[in-house]
Amino acid sequence: MQKLNFDLGLKEYEIGGGVLRFNPGDPNVYARFDEAGKRLSAVEEKLVKKAQEYGTEVPGEVILALMAEADREVKDTLAWIFGSHNDFDAIFCGTNVMGVGSNGERVITNFVHAIQPVMEAGAKKCAGQQVKQAVNNARANRAQRRAAARK
Repeated sequence: MQKLNFDLGLKEYEIGGGVLRFNPGDPNVYARFDEAGKRLSAVEEKLVKKAQEYGTEVPGEVILALMAEADREVKDTLAWIFGSHNDFDAIFCGTNVMGVGSNGERVITNFVHAIQPVMEAGAKKCAGQQVKQAVNNARANRAQRRAAARK
């Protein structure tokens, strides 16, 4: 079997106990990342709603089960965004992403804040390349029209 190699634009980011691999300039990744905010909010709302069903005294085992379920849903969403080849349990060192970091924010919130500039830079690069390509195409078309008009 022959092997075909070409640049996929993949970047690697060491995070915690693993490596996150994805193409930050891929518009599909950015679109999924952009949409994920709604999904992640829905997971948290569902968690809070289920906990509220128990009133003011939520049993500890219920809280742990709800947090584990939310963790799986969030990590599934991250795999949907960045690709299933990424092991988010390893990346987060087995930490539940719904847990709270030392700054008082959820781990997932800290991750989103850390990765957001990477995503935005990738989106700008992609958009810039698309604009350059459109300009180059327009110039080529204009040159072809002028050449055809001279004949």
